[in-house]
Amino acid sequence: MTGIEPIPKKDRNMAGLDFFLLWAGAAVSLAEIWAGGLIVPLGLGLGLLAIFLGHLIGNTPFALGGIIGSRWGIPTMVSVRPSFGIRGSYFAAGLNVIQLIGWTAVMLIICGNAADAISKFYGFSNVNLWILLSGAITALWALVGHRFWKWIERVSVAALLILCLTMTFLIFRKYGWEILSQVPRDKNFPFMIGMDLVIAMPISWLPLVSDYSRFATNSRSCFWGTWVGYFVISSWMYLLGLAASLAIPSPDPSGVVMNLMVEFGWAIPALLIVFFSTFTTTFLDIYSTAISGLNIAPKLGERKGVILGGALGTVTALLFPVLLDYEHFLLFIGAMFCPLFGIVLVDYFVLRRRVLRVEDLYRKEGAYFFWKGINPVAIFSWTIGFILYLGFSPMLMEKVIGIQASFPWPLGSSLPSMIGAGLLYWMFNKKGGLSLLVR
Repeated sequence: MTGIEPIPKKDRNMAGLDFFLLWAGAAVSLAEIWAGGLIVPLGLGLGLLAIFLGHLIGNTPFALGGIIGSRWGIPTMVSVRPSFGIRGSYFAAGLNVIQLIGWTAVMLIICGNAADAISKFYGFSNVNLWILLSGAITALWALVGHRFWKWIERVSVAALLILCLTMTFLIFRKYGWEILSQVPRDKNFPFMIGMDLVIAMPISWLPLVSDYSRFATNSRSCFWGTWVGYFVISSWMYLLGLAASLAIPSPDPSGVVMNLMVEFGWAIPALLIVFFSTFTTTFLDIYSTAISGLNIAPKLGERKGVILGGALGTVTALLFPVLLDYEHFLLFIGAMFCPLFGIVLVDYFVLRRRVLRVEDLYRKEGAYFFWKGINPVAIFSWTIGFILYLGFSPMLMEKVIGIQASFPWPLGSSLPSMIGAGLLYWMFNKKGGLSLLVR
């Protein structure tokens, strides 16, 4: 167990292929198939465009964030400290713990329902048992540590990709591109919302990425392994969800895909996909819940943090077994983390030009302590970025504020929020501004 201290170079053992498989495993997820079904109102053509552009936009800051961890050996929430301050990073860590417990619950609920639907063909049904079983195994997966992840991921992800090829073959064999492309789009559903629903998925991994990239042997291979692994497989999963929902309109496109596999006599492979896709994705959520928690309370301990994160996610799934407002959950993640990491990336790559004083990241004094450990400039810039995201997201604005609004913005909410917050932070620091008052 490593905690949040910098990882010495001699203890870093993950290469480009390992990161490709790690993030490919994260992307092989029923939640991603489900998310692909959310953009079905765009139809096949515009849906594919939203998938491609959304991943292109979201993947780039996601992989760039990993460079900080791979270069300095620090987890993501520690990399937030130079811009937000040591205590300011507690704000980011708190948001991350909340979203990760939510993600763990979402993944376990989807897994439990999918496994139960398949097991019913054999006369057995118990959703809570499947949730408990998948939650326990996933927590154990997170506990084994980075020295074993690379080997577990190589075997499990390779097997999953083979099974997913079969899944893809079955759905397109039955329906085909021609039938799917004839389904009309809903012109009342803006393209910008569809793209934001795609961007939100890689952005949701950005607060975690350096928790794993800190084990990299090389920053360049880490960046490309992360970028390519997630881009290819997540786009593939979104496509499956989109195709399944176009073929059979359903609130659960992942269930459509699983039922199709069972129909073709592939019940056991379908069950393996359900479980192993949950393990390879959700262990990242549980482990990073612990790491983000340690950023606030280091005395908690990594092992206890993993157990607590797994338990909280499992209990949440058992108490709230029905998925509600999944699309709003994705958009709200984008609203929280797009502006936050717009600031972090500008601070590191533009203002500091890749230079950090790592020893100061762990001291309650010096360059990264700002005003009582908090940088008001970063908090203010994040607030404006958050408001920008709400302002350019009619669906989220209506849900959160109750105001119906529509803005003709072709690139959605993610880019103006991330760029706006980062630009505002840069302007204050470049010109002196408020930053002089807090140092």
